[in-house]
Amino acid sequence: MQISPGDKPLAAALVWLRRDLRAHDHAALYHALRAARRVWCAFVFDRDILADLPRADRRVEFIRESLVDLDDQLRALGRRHAVEGVGLIVRQGSARSELPRLAEALHVQAVYANADYEPSARARDARVRGALAELGIAFHAGKDQVVFDTDELLTGSGKPYGVFTPYKNAWLRKLEPYWVQAYPVERHAAALAPLPPGEAGGVPALAALGFEPTNLAALKLEPGSAGGRALLADFLDERIDRYDTARDFPAVKGPSYLGVHLRFGTLSVRELARAAWDRARAGSRGAEVWLSELVWREFYQQLLHHHPRVVEKSYRPEYDRIRWEHGNKAGAAFAAWCEGRTGYPLVDAAMAQINQTGYMHNRLRMVTASFLCKDLGIDWRWGERYFAEKLNDFELASNNGGWQWASSSGCDAQPWFRIFNPVTQSERFDPQGRFIRRYLPQLARLPDAAIHAPWAARPLDRAEAGVVLGRDYPEPIVQHEAARAKTLERYAVVKSAKGPR
Repeated sequence: MQISPGDKPLAAALVWLRRDLRAHDHAALYHALRAARRVWCAFVFDRDILADLPRADRRVEFIRESLVDLDDQLRALGRRHAVEGVGLIVRQGSARSELPRLAEALHVQAVYANADYEPSARARDARVRGALAELGIAFHAGKDQVVFDTDELLTGSGKPYGVFTPYKNAWLRKLEPYWVQAYPVERHAAALAPLPPGEAGGVPALAALGFEPTNLAALKLEPGSAGGRALLADFLDERIDRYDTARDFPAVKGPSYLGVHLRFGTLSVRELARAAWDRARAGSRGAEVWLSELVWREFYQQLLHHHPRVVEKSYRPEYDRIRWEHGNKAGAAFAAWCEGRTGYPLVDAAMAQINQTGYMHNRLRMVTASFLCKDLGIDWRWGERYFAEKLNDFELASNNGGWQWASSSGCDAQPWFRIFNPVTQSERFDPQGRFIRRYLPQLARLPDAAIHAPWAARPLDRAEAGVVLGRDYPEPIVQHEAARAKTLERYAVVKSAKGPR
């Protein structure tokens, strides 16, 4: 039932945008528009987060450009409803103080936001809620970035799931059109308010935020809802039906590449899940597998919510008994891994990809993580932090879950004795070496059969390709079979692991 303006209980409300940078199918915006006669939207460049980032960070540039797009969306919504002067309010500073200060200045009765499940975000929101309460302003935070919230899917005994397959089955059983229908923001957009007097509007330039341009434009990573919709259309038209077979080959345009748009909410997860579900029910195996990837994301989100200790600790406590390599030797091996100097071409090409683009193919995330933990014997937390710094689509829950999966310390992880062989992974998933040649051009002239393990190539093949090991490309920093044996010994302390206690 639509509420008429006269029936709305609030005179004014503020929508606090965070990782939901769109004006369509937006839960918090929808609820605010229905509840209040005047609604403003604001984003805070939070110095508590930005302070630790490198000055050239693709994610900050992506957010900034997405906010420009969002500002345009809001202005267009206002014009369609004969409300001139609508726009996005942008602040810089600590969100814990800036947001309450803005809410007080606007004389709103409530602030609406979409829930964030990361521990640091929950702590921030608790402080904001307290500050707003002191001002007599309500704070409402609800579900938006997931289809099913943290407590909407529980086991028969009322506990969170600890194994993916039962969680996925419950997720699919519960799924029906209601859960993925869009929030009709447009229907209530007449409640959008013009920017208040003295508010210039617009989004600060990157330099004004203290950041430098990156290679975002050269990567053709289009920000905002416009960029997300173009990518989604391309995926649905061209690739989703073969996603199940193409997704494992890094040289093939198989993935959706929508992770960064899902991370910053320039697209709605309901829209993505609805598209996948519709196509899967029509018989598309590719869509079915892609939908499973969305479910994995939510599995890790609820895991982080219910077990926040996984940020620093293994989900399975027994795995914190593992003695990882340490000291100067471990530091040098980690640096070689970060810089793509391990001597294993698929690993090094994958690290070149993340370093140059902020993206890494999902298959390669597993390969590189396994190599760090089980070939080099380095603590998974080191790799997790490196990915957190580099990935455009970094989400704490998924990154943490993926690393704990690869190291076998996590929830429903791969068995501890399963160790990826980087050469056979290369031969299987990049058989012609196309991906390797893209990121390691110094190996481009090696024959297909030799490019996966240059140290084992015939000297004549290396000579003809102009590859001198130790000069053009490093010798392997570890022998896989010897490393495998050492890993099995290292992990012996968890042979009797039974899961969390």
